[in-house]
Formats: sequence, C-alpha cells, structure tokens
Amino acid sequence: MIVVFKHFFYRNYVGLSLWPFIILKEDGLKKDTVLINHERIHLRQQRELLIIPFYLWYMAEWILRTLLYLDSYRAYQNISFEREAYANEKDSEYLSKRKTFGFMDYLFR
Repeated sequence: MIVVFKHFFYRNYVGLSLWPFIILKEDGLKKDTVLINHERIHLRQQRELLIIPFYLWYMAEWILRTLLYLDSYRAYQNISFEREAYANEKDSEYLSKRKTFGFMDYLFR
C-alpha cells in the first residue's frame, strides 16, 4: 500500500518502506516506477527477515558502517539492503527472479 506523508522526510529522501507501507513525500512520486520498485525490494527484504529483525540489522549495519567510514550518508549508501535496492531498482522484473536473501550478495562488496 502506498501512502503520501510529506512531513515525514529528512533532506532529499523521498520514499521509505515501513512494512507493509511505501511512504512517499509527494503524490506525484507514485508514478516513479524506479522509486516504487526500489521500495518494493525493501518490502521483500523486510518480509523475508520477518520485519523487526530487518530493522535491527539495518540499524546495526548503518552504525557499523558509520563508524567505519566516519560518514553517515556513505554508510547509508553501503548498507547491503540499500546496495541491493539501488543496483536493481531499474529492473522491473527483479523481484520475480530475485533469490531469497539476495541482499547477502551485497554484504561484503
């Protein structure tokens, strides 16, 4: 389910997946197929990790990478979940061919 909540976002962020919702900054973003696919990849990741463990893993990886890079945005870009989503967001067929726990392929790249 896609909802629009413009006061939820920080800086340049325009979309967020919080199981089972995709939350967007603006109504017009509903037509952005790349963004929607990116967020759907996150929903799949959340589902396969049973939701709460996904968020715990996401935060732990972000904290560790922030300490490693000393840069929170670079840490965000290198979270395995984000790397998988960014690498495949333009492939509209990705979710139909994605293997379970596909983000693991991006953990140590």
